[in-house]
Amino acid sequence: MSRIGKQPVAIPAGVTITVGESEITVAGPKGTLNVPVQPKTKVTVEGATATVTREDDEPKSRAWHGLQRALLNNAVTGVTKGYEKKLEVNGVGFRLSGGGQAIEMALGFSHPVKYKAPEGVTLTTNKMEITVSGIDKQKVGQVAAEIRSLKKPEPYKGKGIKYVDEVILRKAGKAGKK
Repeated sequence: MSRIGKQPVAIPAGVTITVGESEITVAGPKGTLNVPVQPKTKVTVEGATATVTREDDEPKSRAWHGLQRALLNNAVTGVTKGYEKKLEVNGVGFRLSGGGQAIEMALGFSHPVKYKAPEGVTLTTNKMEITVSGIDKQKVGQVAAEIRSLKKPEPYKGKGIKYVDEVILRKAGKAGKK
């Protein structure tokens, strides 16, 4: 039995889960998310818990079992609390402006870099910090990764965009002649 898949998903008050044939709809105070139904898995909702079961013990079925439970739990967490990732911009002359769906950044290029977030993701800037927030964990992570990829942190001076909790391993520069 999958250690993750066998754990029941707690459904807080104000959250409704509707199980369909091809997708599960999770509605809560922050919005609505659709989770695809994985093959050979079955989701049952009883009271304040949702349980995921699988048809057989094949390796693929065991993997889908854990995946289905994780996706369902992430959707429940998203519609109740939401998700957010924080990015930090380091560099001389780097600037941020904007917020909401789009931000504009000066990242040392000859032109300002504009980034527009997809529907359901909000961007906020505070001095040299970008906060990506939304109810879909996958979208929030993807947007944060795309923003980071615009100017990845370099190992010598640490300039670039990095996650707040990320540690950049610094390299020593060139050793001078003596």
